[in-house]
Amino acid sequence: MSSILNRINAGLHAAFEKDERVHLIGEDLLDPYGGAFKVSAGLSDKYPERVISSPVSEAAITGIAGGMALRGLRPVVEIMFGDLITLIADQLINSISKFRWMYNEQVDVPIVIRTPMGGRRGYGPTHSQTLEKLFLGTPGLRILAVNSLQDPAEMLEAAILQDDGPVLFIENKLLYSKQWLQEKDLSDYEIERSPAKKNYAASFLLRLRQAPAPCYTLATYGYMAELAREALNRLAFEEEIFGELYVAGQISPLPENQQLSEMLIESIKKTGSLLSVEEGTLSYAWGAEILARAARFFGSQAIKMDRVAAADQTIPASIAMEIRMLPSVEDIMAAVRAMV
Repeated sequence: MSSILNRINAGLHAAFEKDERVHLIGEDLLDPYGGAFKVSAGLSDKYPERVISSPVSEAAITGIAGGMALRGLRPVVEIMFGDLITLIADQLINSISKFRWMYNEQVDVPIVIRTPMGGRRGYGPTHSQTLEKLFLGTPGLRILAVNSLQDPAEMLEAAILQDDGPVLFIENKLLYSKQWLQEKDLSDYEIERSPAKKNYAASFLLRLRQAPAPCYTLATYGYMAELAREALNRLAFEEEIFGELYVAGQISPLPENQQLSEMLIESIKKTGSLLSVEEGTLSYAWGAEILARAARFFGSQAIKMDRVAAADQTIPASIAMEIRMLPSVEDIMAAVRAMV
């Protein structure tokens, strides 16, 4: 088995090997440090001319990478902590994501911005947030979220080499030490996989093998898929409440025409209920959009819906208090019980 961190690192190395236009820019990247979480380890030793360890300025890093992309390179930006994507909002939202449209599709801006999100490590209020919701719905920007079901190397390499527009690539910190789950590791489940365009990121639907008919659908992404899968198992084996788990690899944009993926729609049709699960704060988030689209699609049909997310408050410095405000397996189970 291979850890998520090692697979992301493998994806970077594969992209560097296959295309000399790939460059990496960010803070503290040079070996032997290899980045704050060691995701970029080995790259500067192997490709010293293509790894740029920059001063501490996320705005400058992203702006320079945008220029590199316009000039025909395929830059990868490493933002040390996801909280700091607020510092790149101007470059990414007002410039990079708009360039292709502004120049009538005559330019490409192939740039991948990688960053670790999430809490539960006691890093305090400014280094523990889950902020990708601030960028959801930005026209021209694709947002991918790593999970343990799809090989992160496959996802990242495709984003770097195949996408001709900007990609925000979300890596939850707690996923780094988790294992990429291959088919043999998931033998207890029936699994459907629905690849996205060009296979940047797949969606998955899991259900326990030979289980009775499901009565609820969980929808989530990233690290929360780990907690949701544990809740799915415990509800089944401890309480005989059976459900299905939908895990999205691409969280923005969602399908056009205000729809959901066909896989998720078919699951909701079977179960008659939908619970969204995410680590970011509750209000104005991915789950709200998922439920809004479900409500629009199913109209007057009686679909039970609810959301589980972090409390709408600043993450505390105390790790015990931090864990209490973030969604847990028990929170997911309680929400399912209330629905069904």
